[in-house]
Amino acid sequence: MTTTIDLNADMGEGFGAWKVGDGVDPEILPLISSANVAAGFHAGDPSTMADILRQAVTHGVAVGVHPGFRDLVGFGRRHIQAPAEELVNDALYQLGALRELAAHEGLPLHHFKLHGALFMHAARNGEFARALCRALARVAPTLPIYCLAGTAIDQAADEAGLARIHEFYADRDYDDEGSIVFVRKVAPLDSEHVARKVLKACNEGVVESVSGRLVPVSFQSICIHSDTPGALSLVRAVRHALDRSGYVVQAP
Repeated sequence: MTTTIDLNADMGEGFGAWKVGDGVDPEILPLISSANVAAGFHAGDPSTMADILRQAVTHGVAVGVHPGFRDLVGFGRRHIQAPAEELVNDALYQLGALRELAAHEGLPLHHFKLHGALFMHAARNGEFARALCRALARVAPTLPIYCLAGTAIDQAADEAGLARIHEFYADRDYDDEGSIVFVRKVAPLDSEHVARKVLKACNEGVVESVSGRLVPVSFQSICIHSDTPGALSLVRAVRHALDRSGYVVQAP
């Protein structure tokens, strides 16, 4: 039986003349089915955002907003202590910015996915997760939230009546509880090892944790971060492995 899976990556993570990662967004876009577009706070500027949107249209890639902490210097990977209401306002601001640029390109937004430290904050902090999901239920009720299954934001989105797309993180390690191990700087990874890890997760529903345990995982989308060193080779290897194994790669 043919199985469908989404392959997503973070796109547009630069600012003006500066690029984060290997600068391979144009090469990655044709290989993925959905893109998470940085919306100005951890990375991204209006022209970069518009350029990614136009490329996404060309390649038939679904686009979602990728809000982060207001932290250009730290690339959104440093935790910022702020009230839930302030963080919700920041996320909505970024949603509005990308949504208007997407509308200008005739492209509807497909999903909502937090970035970096803000993603991890929403996974653990119920107050912020609930406040954010209540706000999204009012302003963007049709946008699914990309998240890790069983986290605070997954539960809050369910309570708010929002759809969720659960993710598997190909280029991140997992702990024994099935949570990703958050790092600020990722070392280069072996692309064939990552591809085997993805296929094992797809075929068997498990991932090997940092301690060697097999941990169950449930997901509809695979994420590879474009700022991971060698990201293009990782995406190519994973896409090739999925194609070879009969998976159809398309956005949910």
